[in-house]
Amino acid sequence: MTKIDKAGSVTLGDRAVKRMGYGAMQLAGPHVFGPPKDRDAALAVLRTAVAEGVNHIDTSDFYGPHVVNQLIREALSPYPDDLVIVTKVGAVRGEDGSWNAAQEPGQLHAAVEDNLRNLGLSRIEVVNFRIHPGHHGRGDHSIARSFEAMAAMQAEGLIRHLGISNATASQVAEARAIAPVVCVQNQYNLAHREDDALIDALAADGIAYVPFFPLGGFTPLQSSCLDAVAQQLGASPMQVALAWLLRRSPNILLIPGTSSVAHLRENLAAATLDLSAEAMATLDAIGSSSDRA
Repeated sequence: MTKIDKAGSVTLGDRAVKRMGYGAMQLAGPHVFGPPKDRDAALAVLRTAVAEGVNHIDTSDFYGPHVVNQLIREALSPYPDDLVIVTKVGAVRGEDGSWNAAQEPGQLHAAVEDNLRNLGLSRIEVVNFRIHPGHHGRGDHSIARSFEAMAAMQAEGLIRHLGISNATASQVAEARAIAPVVCVQNQYNLAHREDDALIDALAADGIAYVPFFPLGGFTPLQSSCLDAVAQQLGASPMQVALAWLLRRSPNILLIPGTSSVAHLRENLAAATLDLSAEAMATLDAIGSSSDRA
């Protein structure tokens, strides 16, 4: 159940997390593969995030692979009591850096074990089942067999709460019929608005929505409207894009990623931006227009 308090926290499962979290994907090497260019800088980003109050970190053992979880453990273990680490399973990396489906029950169990080992945990707070096909695309096939395996690992005590990623509305419903779902992690941002109806439905049911690629991902958001609002507020366009997501719905949790301490602090500062109704209307129009710089 997702509950909002006056300090801007959301209950994820049964743990209160701040709405501005941190996504660790960019701590790996190029194309999310191999070690970081600057290991000390990667460790500094993680430590700074927690020092600045972040208590929700999103990761996966297929980032690297293994590299990012090992960095998290080195930087932050023993973990603060309020820190919620969320991971995802459903893919493995090829030796060439490819992203390959790993959706079978045995593969999912092995992936959870890898996450536990590399993070140094005996149980993971939240694990998202990430649906293939495709690295970014969605399909509407049944995910019952895979999600039943996730529910079995929850019953085994390896996972505390379950989430789902890259899912259609019907797949979310199918998963919820098998076991409680505490969060949905899909692509969503100012320009990519496919999940508008899903977000509203999840908010009504008290389920958190966690957008990946909140700033556009590998194709950063560009819009003259976004630039104009940012100039009026004295903020960066990316800060405004994050602030719009926080205003969009109270069940949205953000996990913007970066490998830079300066960029991390810029992202966190977006939580303090106050968007007027006029600014929101201007930004809302981006998703239905061709306004791209």
